[in-house]
Amino acid sequence: MNIPLLSLLPFVLILLAIAILPLFWNHRWEQNKNKLIIACILSLPIIVFLIQNGLSQRLLETLLFDYIPFIILLGSLFIITGGIHLSGDIEATPLINLTFLSIGTILASIMGTTGASMLLIRPIIQTNKEREFKVHTILFFIAVVANCGGLLTPIGDPPLFMLYLRGVPFTWFLKLLPEWLFVNGLLLFVYLIMDSYYYKKEKRSNIDLDKRMIRSIKIHGKLNFVWLTGVILSIAFLNEQYLNIIHSNEYYKFIREAVIICMAAFSLLLTTKRLRKLNNFSWAPIEEVAYLFFGIFITMIPCLLYLETNAKSFGISSAFQFFYATGALSGILDNTPTAVTFYSLAHGLGIQSSVMVAGIPYDLLKAISLGAVFFGSITYIGNAPNFMVKAIAEDNNIKMPDFLSYIWKFSLIILLPIFILVQLIFIK
Repeated sequence: MNIPLLSLLPFVLILLAIAILPLFWNHRWEQNKNKLIIACILSLPIIVFLIQNGLSQRLLETLLFDYIPFIILLGSLFIITGGIHLSGDIEATPLINLTFLSIGTILASIMGTTGASMLLIRPIIQTNKEREFKVHTILFFIAVVANCGGLLTPIGDPPLFMLYLRGVPFTWFLKLLPEWLFVNGLLLFVYLIMDSYYYKKEKRSNIDLDKRMIRSIKIHGKLNFVWLTGVILSIAFLNEQYLNIIHSNEYYKFIREAVIICMAAFSLLLTTKRLRKLNNFSWAPIEEVAYLFFGIFITMIPCLLYLETNAKSFGISSAFQFFYATGALSGILDNTPTAVTFYSLAHGLGIQSSVMVAGIPYDLLKAISLGAVFFGSITYIGNAPNFMVKAIAEDNNIKMPDFLSYIWKFSLIILLPIFILVQLIFIK
């Protein structure tokens, strides 16, 4: 069917709202009810449009099989990781900081970039409390823990989970291990050089105080690792690949979501309130995600339909074009809807190759995955954990770069050259 360009406007507006309103309307934007109001206002005309054009089934499928599983996964990971608390204060040497970031990079693919970020950001801030130069540590934390580390599983980063829901096998993302090792290894190497340089610039009094304030690291709420394992196994095995019953009735897909909800419920019931209080746990962050993505998922339906019917007219067909196009929009907007958008574009092209994954060529899927995950670190709004890490750092009196300074002083100098190398080496 013919999709009018005007129907794409609400999707553009909601993404612009996410990008711009925190900069100019921050006080009101912080209130989640205002995000819900904006999401509903922009969604309403699309709901009417879809119903009038006989697309109510597409609307229902999007809400049931995309939005609900998406929110259940993110909410469950948020609840479970919110019950794990790290306490202590160890010496903030470059090697210790590198160890923190390395562990976070690995955990990002296991418990998600949001979970790993929320688990480790406060301990690393506490560890570096006595140091004067620490902004660079938070910037690299955003790059590797909040973004690039989450490449290896659909749990790792929301855009990958959306691709998983479209038929990409759970283990397929492990094929991206070479790119994961290259990017994260290079970022950690650059970080070690920078932190060693800044460590030598520290006042001797700061170093001496840091050595006197040492308390061993302790993990509290370890039972939550059991529930986290349950979520991972549910995503890996409770799907069409292993449950033939789903092929007879697609609603059996919700067996997976039911188990994931149980894991989250066990975490809520069996984790003490004291531990969540120590983590400053609140429902506000996941409410924000639920409200905004309700609007995003609805308003992007016409965009996906438009791409599916007009894909060949865009002139984007090669892997490197998909990599940079997905990356550019992921950094400027948000990497989750961007990944879905370019997956639909690739699907609409109808290109056939010797290796197809979830209905699109292997090399295009790889380019979309890499572009969405890596370039999500280019700005504070590229991926949800970025702004959360920034906010926590500023709450602890760490003066973070503003939106543009982050791009000029970090993304363009450190991140972009590495991502260009990824394209030259891994994407043709």
